Amino acid sequence: MPAVRRLALRAVAALAAAVAVVPMALGGAVSASADTAPPAQGAWFGPDLDWGSDAPDGYEGRLGATPSLYGVNIDYPLDRDAAERWRTSARAAAAQGAVLVVSLEPSEDLAALDADEAGRADDLLTEIHDQYGTLQLVRFAPEMNGSWQTWGQQPTEFVRAFSQFADVVHAGSSEARMVWAPSYGAGYPFTDADGRLDATDARDESILDTDANGTVTEADDPYGPYYPGDDAVDWVGLSMFYFAKGDASTAAGTSVPLVENQAPTAGEVQQRFDESWGYAEPQSGDFYERFAVGLDRPMLLDTGALYAPGLDGAAELDVKQGWWRQVLDTLPDHPRIAGVTWLETVRDEAEAGGREVDWRATEVDGIAGSLRTDLEASDDIVLGPVTDRVTPADGDAATVQVRDGGGDEMGWIVGLAVALALAFLLSGLVGRLLPRWRYPDDGKPGRDLRIDLFRGFIILAVVITHIEVAGPYSFVTLKAVGAITGAEMFVFLSGLVLGMVYPLGVKKFGEKTAAIGAFVRARKQYVVTLAVILIVFALSFVPFLNTAEITTFTDRGTGSTGSGAMGRVYDLYPNADRLLDYPPPWYAIRQLLLLEMGPWPFNIMGLFVVLSLTIPALMWLVKRGGWWIVLGASWAVYLLGVFRPDIQLLPSQFEAVFPLFAWQVLFTHGLVIGNYRAQIVRALTTTLGKVLVGVGVVGYAGFLGLIWAGHAYGFDLGPIPTSIYDTLYATGYQRVDMQWGRLVDVALVVVCVYAILTVFWKPISAALGWLWIPLGQASLYVFIWQVFFALAVASIPGLDRTDVLVGTAIHTVVIMLLWWMVRKRFLFSVIPR
Repeated sequence: MPAVRRLALRAVAALAAAVAVVPMALGGAVSASADTAPPAQGAWFGPDLDWGSDAPDGYEGRLGATPSLYGVNIDYPLDRDAAERWRTSARAAAAQGAVLVVSLEPSEDLAALDADEAGRADDLLTEIHDQYGTLQLVRFAPEMNGSWQTWGQQPTEFVRAFSQFADVVHAGSSEARMVWAPSYGAGYPFTDADGRLDATDARDESILDTDANGTVTEADDPYGPYYPGDDAVDWVGLSMFYFAKGDASTAAGTSVPLVENQAPTAGEVQQRFDESWGYAEPQSGDFYERFAVGLDRPMLLDTGALYAPGLDGAAELDVKQGWWRQVLDTLPDHPRIAGVTWLETVRDEAEAGGREVDWRATEVDGIAGSLRTDLEASDDIVLGPVTDRVTPADGDAATVQVRDGGGDEMGWIVGLAVALALAFLLSGLVGRLLPRWRYPDDGKPGRDLRIDLFRGFIILAVVITHIEVAGPYSFVTLKAVGAITGAEMFVFLSGLVLGMVYPLGVKKFGEKTAAIGAFVRARKQYVVTLAVILIVFALSFVPFLNTAEITTFTDRGTGSTGSGAMGRVYDLYPNADRLLDYPPPWYAIRQLLLLEMGPWPFNIMGLFVVLSLTIPALMWLVKRGGWWIVLGASWAVYLLGVFRPDIQLLPSQFEAVFPLFAWQVLFTHGLVIGNYRAQIVRALTTTLGKVLVGVGVVGYAGFLGLIWAGHAYGFDLGPIPTSIYDTLYATGYQRVDMQWGRLVDVALVVVCVYAILTVFWKPISAALGWLWIPLGQASLYVFIWQVFFALAVASIPGLDRTDVLVGTAIHTVVIMLLWWMVRKRFLFSVIPR
């Protein structure tokens, strides 16, 4: 019978909805509730969180399931803090694909609220909707019939302010839904409630005196005088809380003490829906039938059950489960209920005599598990996600931009390859004509200044790219380097240098000591990484520093999330605020320790920490001739990462940008090449080696030049498809993924640059060595500092990032400051180099 009754009620509700559509089809006015987007069946469920001490990640972890909505209380009108709180909660809700219930709580007199303030709030509603696709339910001045709210029991001004706000929202494009949400009416007009307002003015008193007996009493309608009208209201809502005292005959106010914890009596929730519990005077109709069914509106129920630690009586589980089970049991008979929020907080409660009470349903594991079991067993609860998730990992991935460059991007790649090939051929000629320019390579192990100089250029390319201002420096690093970025060469050259110096440590100190040294280095890198993350977080509290430039990321529409995500803002410090709690919750500590948060210009640092831990094992194999095992395993892991990018070893921030399985292939090849550098150089400088390298370089560059020419001038390429150029960038050279073309380009750049530096060493070293060599020798040091230079530049008031002269000056100053710091060895004893 319950199932039959539930189906019948839903059929009636569907019929009512169909009838409501008919006037629209006939050309009638469209009501505000025409597109409220409630769940097709059942009700969303989630917490009304205390965002000051909790977060969605924590709640989801405690519950063991994903809620479909979250509630947040926001002061209105919006100031900077309120707007940021709203954005933060929206990002957190979007990360779980949840609906956001925004309770706007007026901090000014209702009469002072105007349309301009509503417009600013609607701008934020629209921003969040456009960026994350989040449905927002706006509870404007909730519990307006209560005497405990500063905006309470002012029907005239409330209706005006609500309608004004609703008009602005409905005229906009946010698709937000306005929720009219009074409190359950037993005890109205709440003369025994905490915070009783001053006497109501005569105009409002006449409105509230619905039985026209000259005074406002419990016999008057607790809801109707506050209803703003059908055009303003999309959803209706009701606050219905269990305070564990009183009985069905009268409502208990603050004068009734809370003496013990009580489990709810059977049928209490149903009696409240019948509008019979707690009333001394009979009511003419119940809220659900009058407003949800009668006006064809979805309904949002805000509820919870109070438990007072330290008092005797019922167990906490009996109190809270007894209440939520009654709520769940009433849902089949009330199919217009489309959302349920549960108050999830600890606070002092007037109804408990000012005692601190606990409303939370997930703090205790056993209670949270019972709630999850009951929610999952209910046919009338819809858990999340209910919208597309927009996660911090999406934000991490979005920091790698320039995905859809098309033919223009491919043209730069072809141009670089051809230029390098020509320079490579020229180096062969110059090497014979001007041997005195050559690098004085004695073949002995030790530092190779050619590599140091090249690393200096690469680390400066990273710095320039992360300090985003216009100028010739940016042009070179973003365009003229072709398919590669500083990151690939940074990783490869780090492996190369370590492959060169690690055997020296083994020879001098032994394998065990060298391995311990490698682990110590990795530990230092990890500690410094944590320190940078925390320092940047601490700096976010400094008013004049624009840390949001590096702790959030605004999608440019050219990353892995596509053009549709342009303008979306990602939070790269999820739950960082929770680290300030005492004690901080484990989920926030875990996210810090696993490097799931941090400034975007620094996210590759986690990759270096992990790769550094592999050095002893990999070099142990290489030392015993197992280089082929290292490279074979490396390629196997790379292919796994290519074909199964969903498989990740760690949840760290770097995995979305520099996935370990793909990027390790650069590092391992660097290690092996560094270890066998002398042998490889000897082999490649033989006649046969030079021929093979020349054929490879010229053949690759010639192939790219040929298909570019075919594309540009439209001639037939024979067996080569004419469309290959149009697809080549997307399939091999995007700067987002570590594709085959990028790997080939890395090899091309390494071979050509090494040959060019060998032959043209003296003039290049004389011109640039003074700057690039010291920076290259301290590349990790420079990389760490560039985070703070990026922050400093972002904090310049009124900075025009498109001004070429300003951008050039900024880049020049930053470069020279970094050079000076390296020369002075500033904090070398603290920061790894």
